[in-house]
Amino acid sequence: MVILPAIDIKDGNCVRLFRGDYATAEKVADNYLDTAMSFEKAGAEWIHMVDLDGAKEGRPVNTKIYTDVAEKTSLKVELGGGIRNLETIKEYLEMGISRVILGSVALKNPKLVSDSVEKFGAEKIVVGIDAKNGLVATEGWLETSDVNYIDLANKMISYGVKYFIFTDISKDGTLSGVNAEQLKALYDGTRGECNIIASGGVHTIEDIRICKEMGLYGTICGKSIYSGSLDLAEAIELAK
Repeated sequence: MVILPAIDIKDGNCVRLFRGDYATAEKVADNYLDTAMSFEKAGAEWIHMVDLDGAKEGRPVNTKIYTDVAEKTSLKVELGGGIRNLETIKEYLEMGISRVILGSVALKNPKLVSDSVEKFGAEKIVVGIDAKNGLVATEGWLETSDVNYIDLANKMISYGVKYFIFTDISKDGTLSGVNAEQLKALYDGTRGECNIIASGGVHTIEDIRICKEMGLYGTICGKSIYSGSLDLAEAIELAK
């Protein structure tokens, strides 16, 4: 299983949110590049990055930060936030971003997902499914739809999508443990036909163990690393 330490960017700062609420943004590190390098030193191969300003505005905002990490570390960058068209995806991939996250557009513009997989390949595209009470939320979690998260995943699989990030927003930034029930339902509901990355609620090494035993592809760790409740190097070792 892959461990993806996370850096979320808002106003150029490394922050974490509580349950997706922008008003709760808390600065968790002084320098994004030093933070990324510390993840690299701990043995991480991937880093999960989110342009929170981009997610809210529907366009790339903090591009240099992500390309810096891609250029100045060996980390593979998985990036989301404000990616709404093929041109932006193309530009990010050409800049060295390894995988882009399509979130709100998966619900609002599924053709873009289909076209992206066809043009760039399934290894370069991951669909982020964020849910409140099992229903898909969009636009930086500011809007909630009436679409079930498993139904959306199956629709995306039919378009060739192989990678998903599932976030239970009620768990995000809370250090209250992963939502194993919804993750298992997603795994079972998609018949193991995709690679699922767990996001939200990771607190201790036990959460890593739960995700690994469930057969998930990856787990994103953010606040748990910054708070010290999870040792990144230990998590990476357990996930192997």
